[in-house]
Amino acid sequence: MTTFSTSTVRRVLRDRAAGLCLATTVVSGFGSSALWLASGVWVKDITGSDGLAALCVFALWAPTLAGPALGALADRLRRRPLMITTNLFLAALLLPLTTVDSPARLWLLFAVLFLYGAADALQDAAESALVGAAVDPELLGAFNGLRMTAREGMKLLAPLAGAGLYTVYGGPAVALLDAATFVLAAGLCALLRVREGHPAHPARASHPEAAAGAGIALGVRHVWGHPALRPLVMAAGTTMVLAALNGATVYAVVDRLGRAPAYAGVLYASQGVGSVVIGVAAGPLLARLGGHRFAAAGIALTAVAVAARAVP
Repeated sequence: MTTFSTSTVRRVLRDRAAGLCLATTVVSGFGSSALWLASGVWVKDITGSDGLAALCVFALWAPTLAGPALGALADRLRRRPLMITTNLFLAALLLPLTTVDSPARLWLLFAVLFLYGAADALQDAAESALVGAAVDPELLGAFNGLRMTAREGMKLLAPLAGAGLYTVYGGPAVALLDAATFVLAAGLCALLRVREGHPAHPARASHPEAAAGAGIALGVRHVWGHPALRPLVMAAGTTMVLAALNGATVYAVVDRLGRAPAYAGVLYASQGVGSVVIGVAAGPLLARLGGHRFAAAGIALTAVAVAARAVP
C-alpha cells in the first residue's frame, strides 16, 4: 500500500485533474455500492427467495469473466469519451428499474444488472488508463492510495445509505440515486482536460479480433507459466468463487437472525470496516510476510470467518 504525507494529500486534492478523477470514483462508487446491496434486498422482499436474491450478485459479477476482452476493447478507444458515454449509458440503463414491482418483472432487474456489470468492467479498464494520462506522475502514487481509501470508505457508507433509502422509499429510489450519480460522474469526466494519444490498434491489419484474442491468450500463457504468479492467481480465483458462494447465504443469515432483508446493509457495512482495516495494514504485512505468505494468511482468515458462521 502506498504511504503518503498530509502535504502530498493536499497536493493531490488541489490538483484539478486528480481531484476530478477522485470525485468521479467517489460519486460512482457510492451509487454502485448502494444499488449492489439494494438489488438483493429488493428481490428478497418481492420473492422471499434467498437463492434469487443471491442471483443478483451473480448477474452483476458474471461479466467480469470477459474482463480481458473488455479491457482490450477499452485499449482501442479514447478513454475520456468512453467514460462519459458509459456513465450516461448506465444512468439510462437504470431508469427501467423504476417499473420493477412484481416477480414477473424481475427478469428486467437481472438483465440490467448483467449489462451493468459488463459496462462497469469496461469502465474500470478505461479509468485506469485515463488516470495515468490525466494525473501528474509525481502525484500518481498518492492518488492511487487515496482512491483505494475512497473505494473502501464507500463500503462503509453506501450499504447503510442504500438500505436506509430502500427501507423508506423502495428499490426505484435507489436506482434513481445510482442513475443520478452516473450523470454527475459523466459531468466530472467531461470537465477533465487530458491529452490522449491515438488508441492502440495492435491488430489494425487484417484480423483485429484474432489479434486481440492472441494478446489475451499471450497474457494467460504468461501467468500460467510464471512460477510465482500461477499459484497466486489460482488461489485467489478459487477463494473468490467460494467467497461468492458464501456471500449468497447472507440473506439466509439475516433470516436466521430474525431481521428484515435490509439488515444486510449493516452486515455489509461491517465487512467494509474489515476492508478499511486490512487496507491500512496490507502494506506493512505484505512487506513483512511476502506475497505468498500474505495471500495464505488472508485465505486462512477468510476460512475462519466462514466457519464462524456455523456457530449457533
